[in-house]
Amino acid sequence: MPTEVIMPQLGDSVSEGTVSRWLKHEGERVEEFDPLLEVSGDKIDTEIPAPVSGVVLKILTPVGQLVTAGACLAVIGEAVEKPSPLAPHQLPSQAQSSNSPQSEGDEHHSNNGHTAEYTGYVSPVVARMVAEHQLDLAQITGTGRDGRVTKKDVQTYLAKTPSPKPLPEPTPQPPLTAKSVTLSPAQQTTHVPVKAPQSGGELVALTAMRRTIAEHMVRSKLQTAPHATTVFEFDMSAVMAHRKANKDAYAKQGVNLTLTAYLAVATAAALQQARYLNAQWTDEGIFLHNTVNLGIAVALDEGLIVPVIPNAGDLNLLGMARAVNEVATRGRGKQLKADELQGGTFTITNHGVSGSLFATPIINQPQSGILGVGVVEKRVKVIDDMIAIRPCCYVTLTFDHRVADGATADHFMQQLKDTIETWN
Repeated sequence: MPTEVIMPQLGDSVSEGTVSRWLKHEGERVEEFDPLLEVSGDKIDTEIPAPVSGVVLKILTPVGQLVTAGACLAVIGEAVEKPSPLAPHQLPSQAQSSNSPQSEGDEHHSNNGHTAEYTGYVSPVVARMVAEHQLDLAQITGTGRDGRVTKKDVQTYLAKTPSPKPLPEPTPQPPLTAKSVTLSPAQQTTHVPVKAPQSGGELVALTAMRRTIAEHMVRSKLQTAPHATTVFEFDMSAVMAHRKANKDAYAKQGVNLTLTAYLAVATAAALQQARYLNAQWTDEGIFLHNTVNLGIAVALDEGLIVPVIPNAGDLNLLGMARAVNEVATRGRGKQLKADELQGGTFTITNHGVSGSLFATPIINQPQSGILGVGVVEKRVKVIDDMIAIRPCCYVTLTFDHRVADGATADHFMQQLKDTIETWN
């Protein structure tokens, strides 16, 4: 009996995503719970596991297709089984569009004059060509196995099809002056087409994650919050000594004791006192959060995600270290749910892991502050009029100047610095 692979609800508030990659192809065997495909949501790629063991009989949703929860993505069964016809409600959400599996399932002519149903699967190369040239797969005759559209099929189709008219050049705009500029709603949301450079190179299509990051950063930095940054230097000697004395004991409990855990505990404690940095600007007033939901930035090959540790102020060092390990591991393994990236009230980004001395990170909206932690390195310091060598790092606080002023930010940083430098 064939089993349908159903698009799950990615989170309480996330009901759709885009198929970014199939990890198995038609005809391949897959075991129950093995990763079958990846779906891109808001700044996160989620692996969808196989619900049963068997052979992938049919892939119904190509790469790049937007689908909603409840849609049928594929059919798994035994090699001799034929997938049963799908009811209309089982088709993906974009079934009416030209790129939908329904359109791609239209009959294609084979070499012997007969017709065969298109499988709906295309390779990433074909998907990229289709998106680049805005093609309708239903209009392309597939010569591959089971009527699949191949790269050669697309090239043949393009050679026979007149090129579309180029987009009009954008109207030249006068240079901006120092005067205040107010954008209309249409100007804030309209994307002006920009021609790719004509010099040698390649144009890499935007992933869903990269596009979302770009939109969030532009909205935060240019359209929402006036940013200000303060920089402190932390002496990490006390923390380093404590970590050296305790990391083996933590490791026996399956926990990697990192410097991020210390900073997270100290930050959560300081935020409970500096509530205006654990806040959110609204037109009605400044909303002060009662709990600290701490975002921990995790770098992936394709971008940055910020999973959230809820109620971080309730955790001791062991609990925080365990939580930091978990969100980092699950984030890099694409095991996080979309809901786990929402609801943060403050963010820490440890850019020092890549060797950065200090940075001025952009606030993760709708939060009011983000802590940047630079690389820890030994530096020559003057302590009590004597030369000393200490492990130090630069720590920056970027904050929303509508919500807090420099005095508030510096008081928070001084409290955080004192906690770190007197750790015992």
